[in-house]
Amino acid sequence: MKRNDSRLFVRAILVGILIVLSSCASRKDVVYFQDTGNFETLVNDNSFVSKFKVDDLVSIHVSSLNPEASAPFNLFRGASEGGFRAEQVDYLVDQAGEIDFPVIGKLKIEGLSPDEVRVLLRERLSVYLKDPIINIRLRNFTVTVLGEVGRPGTYPVNGEQITILEALGLAGDITLRGVRNNVLVIRDFNGTKVYTRINLTSKDIIKSPVYYLTQNDVVYVEPNKSGIKETSLDARATIYVSIASVLITSTVLLLTRN
Repeated sequence: MKRNDSRLFVRAILVGILIVLSSCASRKDVVYFQDTGNFETLVNDNSFVSKFKVDDLVSIHVSSLNPEASAPFNLFRGASEGGFRAEQVDYLVDQAGEIDFPVIGKLKIEGLSPDEVRVLLRERLSVYLKDPIINIRLRNFTVTVLGEVGRPGTYPVNGEQITILEALGLAGDITLRGVRNNVLVIRDFNGTKVYTRINLTSKDIIKSPVYYLTQNDVVYVEPNKSGIKETSLDARATIYVSIASVLITSTVLLLTRN
């Protein structure tokens, strides 16, 4: 009987240890878009348009029916001799929000969208070119995803926009230890950091001003309670297990002798 009691006692201790060391998450903690209905339609009326910022690296290529006439408006680095192709020079938006464009000179593009810059350039180039074709691309569009995600890091973006869901997809999605209803987006406006929270468990995330990310945005997913507990326990798990082993061994010996 005493031996059975000791076995039950040991099992109870082991179960207690497993409960303390393990973590669990409920459905409401991990499921996205929890308030959506079956075949529900929601129109995305988010009028997001990307704007150029200070320190953006912008590629601008001007072409027309007369290649010789449009050539002065395209800067290239290196020579196309010996089979090497010349590389077109990109434009850095300076602290005044301007780029130094060939022939035209200083051009303020900070706060303008790519389409608005195209219109501005066409107006300024109309003196020199007829019906110019202007291609504009942001070269250093990156977003950073940190915290409880599969692959934290900084990711380049192809195109002019990316949603927060797409960014999280690049980073391997939020782990089971991540808080989905309070994701933080850090955005820079002319040196001022703006902090915005977004709830990914709601369908209304498409209405958030940070649903579409801008260049250099930082997305941070904080750990939930179980994640914090697990992190704190990781450093002490070995000690806990050792102490538990000693207690179990001592208890079994005492019960066996009695």
